[in-house]
Amino acid sequence: MIETQPRLADGPSSMELTLRALQRFPTRTAFAWDGGALSYAGAFELIARMQAAMQAAGLRHGMHLGLLAANRAEAWCAGTAAQGLGLVTTFLHPLGSFADHLEQLADFAMDALIVDLPAYRDRGGELAAQAGLRIVLTLGRGEFGTDLLAAAEAVGTATPRNLAAPDDPAFVAYTGGTTGKSKGVFRRHRATAAITQSILADFEFPATPRYLAVAPITHVAGTKVLPSLLLGGTIHLQTRFDPEHVLLTIARQRINMTLMVPTMIYILLDHPALSHTDLSSLELLLYGASPMSPTRLMEGLEQIGPVFSQLYGQTECYPISVLRKSDHRADHPERFASCGVPVANCQVALLDDNNNAVAPGEAGEICVRGSPAMDSYWNRPAETEIATAGGWLHTGDIARAGDGGYLFIVDRKKDMIITGGFNVYPREVEDVLTSHEAVAMAAVIGVPDSKWGEAVTALIVCRPDATVAPETLIQLVKNRKGAQHAPKRVEFVASLPLTAVGKVDKKALRAQFWAGQGRMVG
Repeated sequence: MIETQPRLADGPSSMELTLRALQRFPTRTAFAWDGGALSYAGAFELIARMQAAMQAAGLRHGMHLGLLAANRAEAWCAGTAAQGLGLVTTFLHPLGSFADHLEQLADFAMDALIVDLPAYRDRGGELAAQAGLRIVLTLGRGEFGTDLLAAAEAVGTATPRNLAAPDDPAFVAYTGGTTGKSKGVFRRHRATAAITQSILADFEFPATPRYLAVAPITHVAGTKVLPSLLLGGTIHLQTRFDPEHVLLTIARQRINMTLMVPTMIYILLDHPALSHTDLSSLELLLYGASPMSPTRLMEGLEQIGPVFSQLYGQTECYPISVLRKSDHRADHPERFASCGVPVANCQVALLDDNNNAVAPGEAGEICVRGSPAMDSYWNRPAETEIATAGGWLHTGDIARAGDGGYLFIVDRKKDMIITGGFNVYPREVEDVLTSHEAVAMAAVIGVPDSKWGEAVTALIVCRPDATVAPETLIQLVKNRKGAQHAPKRVEFVASLPLTAVGKVDKKALRAQFWAGQGRMVG
């Protein structure tokens, strides 16, 4: 624990904001799911009882706690309870591999683990057996660990506590690992509150949210939970993405906001139930984590309505910018390729490799400063120094700035293809390819080539019952972007590999072509 004196400028912590919200709307429904619900007052009381049970189990301020859970109200309450006790928390990704989970537990030097038994009984048991953890708690009774829910129930009445100071360590979130080994991103409590405040200031939440959480709330979807509660809303939880169930829930529960990655939206757009589902209640559909095809975005506006808003950020700083609903206009389709304008509490600069600002209109790396930014990478001082060179957080995303301060990401710095001496940004080629009516998804990578150094290669997923000739797609790119951008090779695949956070896994795609070439594929 870092001993600091309170300062007049210190604002409320996330725990303080949470307790404030739960006390303000005691009779409202905080969480709802198929077959159950939890009121604001119920969540307030459960957090308090969980804290007492955690302390009885030996959890103390500053200890490291991991959580492995699906979208479950009790899991959110457990994470909140731990934060209030001043524990440093991390969530294991619900779709992560056993090896990834074990590595994360070791990297974070975990003292304790909470496991959602109905969802992760087998995985939790394996981790408990191999990780050598001091304390294992479970949400439900099982063959290992102590049942936290039963222990909390036995406590009786209790009052929630907030033992964390603004500068105390709060949590470590692990990156998706799309460009290399996953890194732990460390933040303090003041930063967690800043994220909530930024979302409330810059995202166009409905007055009283009815938020459908279908993406994991242990990750970016979870950043919308506390803002929704502060507005007196209800979080409707689903444990997996089932497009038909999503559409049915929006219609039946009059859902007015949700968050999805582009791949989920593409599946909804291609689902036969979409055309006869009442989505009139939907006011806000946030999308992010990866770029969305402008062509498919236009389809979304036509079939779902003017409810789309793009969020841009990353584990190291979130949020960074937002493209609001009013920017998603059919008469300004050029903005569909933008990630919007910076949020109020984030500085943004486009810098070259020497940390100098690029000339207007030129591409540079998005570099940021702001209260939601990370403190450092966990136990990685050398990588932290590189990522924060010059007093800026370097995102690794390359963008150009347009009129009005709009940012246009051309691609990840590490995804850039150098072919025949030209720099090609895959995102620009992918947007052209997905403009063809037969193409559902496209991923563009560079593969080794004796003539070109790297050859632009496109992997294409066609829409149901649609076909297109490779030559047609190659010519389409030539016409729109020029010969240097055109794929030298087009392959048709049934699906594209995705990371745990729903991004196309280009590291996995490149691996099959670069194996044995003496170059890193990440």
